[in-house]
Amino acid sequence: MGKEQILFKSEEKMSAQEAAKLLRTIADKIDKGKVVLARGGKETILKIPGMVEVEIKAETETGRKKTTKKLEIEIEWRVGGDNKAAPVTIK
Repeated sequence: MGKEQILFKSEEKMSAQEAAKLLRTIADKIDKGKVVLARGGKETILKIPGMVEVEIKAETETGRKKTTKKLEIEIEWRVGGDNKAAPVTIK
């Protein structure tokens, strides 16, 4: 496996409605083939190809004092390569 470089990272608390709005905005940008992430005067531009690999994972993490749930959505593609992927169904 190769070296990983973080191009952009953001983590913040928001309402479920705000999170849904953010995901809709990201989805629209992916559909158009370009996502621009900006914070603190810095921009990261991602050009999204026509085919990507999507991983959806739901987790429960049980600790000593609290239990948390996670929904992770990861979109991955090979730069300059073949981006064949199977379709994903969400019910």
